[in-house]
Amino acid sequence: MAKSRIIIDCDPGVDDAIALLLAFASPDEIEIVGITTVIGNVSLPLTTRNALRIAAMAGRQDIPVCAGCSRPIILPRVQRGASVHGTDGLGDLGMPDATHPAQSRHAVDFIIDTILREPGEITLCPIGPMTNIALALIKEPSITTKIKAIVFMGGAAFSPGNTATDAEFNIWIDPHAAQVVLSSGIPMTMFGLDVTRHATLTKARFDQLERDASPIMRTAIAMMRRYGSGDPALHDPCVTAFLIDPTLFNGVDAVIEVDCDQAGAYGRTRAVENGDGKSQPVHVITEVDDERLFQLIDQRLRLL
Repeated sequence: MAKSRIIIDCDPGVDDAIALLLAFASPDEIEIVGITTVIGNVSLPLTTRNALRIAAMAGRQDIPVCAGCSRPIILPRVQRGASVHGTDGLGDLGMPDATHPAQSRHAVDFIIDTILREPGEITLCPIGPMTNIALALIKEPSITTKIKAIVFMGGAAFSPGNTATDAEFNIWIDPHAAQVVLSSGIPMTMFGLDVTRHATLTKARFDQLERDASPIMRTAIAMMRRYGSGDPALHDPCVTAFLIDPTLFNGVDAVIEVDCDQAGAYGRTRAVENGDGKSQPVHVITEVDDERLFQLIDQRLRLL
């Protein structure tokens, strides 16, 4: 399988951090061209700080990090207190700050410039709200046909969501952005709660991860333990695992629409298998070999 050249658009977040570490640990399958950040699990300054901290932790200060949108396209973000990710987004472990800075270029411009420079080569991997991706498509529509694919974590096609409106969190933060992206016609693979809820952290899996753990591995485990006390599913690492070994997953094609009605199920993703024959279907992942997935995570994180 050819190496995937990707931009990871993220809102770290513990599971974002594990997704990044898994990608860093898989250079034969994945080349990270850049990391862009967006508001989501925590504020934009914190998601950017955390992306830099994870890159430094893995010794990958060479990868550009660009801060993006600090709010959704239309509605202001609902203010949240500390979540399963902790106040700082990475489990409040006191991780040191990176010594390298984010680039001055805005994430939207970085995405546009990279795709125009390498048409047909870049896969976008949004694992947070899709605000940066949507605004890139709006600002420079010509990139739509130049993006190789989008592989994203978000939504709940055939299962309940995890917010008050039964939406999945990433989509709920900015459903208007998600609708822009999902209606773009770009080849797309969706990792929603239908599958990511099965990528669960268990005591046996923690015990396996902790055997002969390296310093980086111990930090990753500590983050996951803090996170796993509130949400045992590692949602975002499914995206990078798919790029490493797609045989871990199975899914179906469906047309996805996003509810943007504030009076309705705001942010809910609605799926129609086989679609209407007019809209571009999304490949919705619904099954995972979770045992093999955690074997992959265990094996790869040990390489860092």
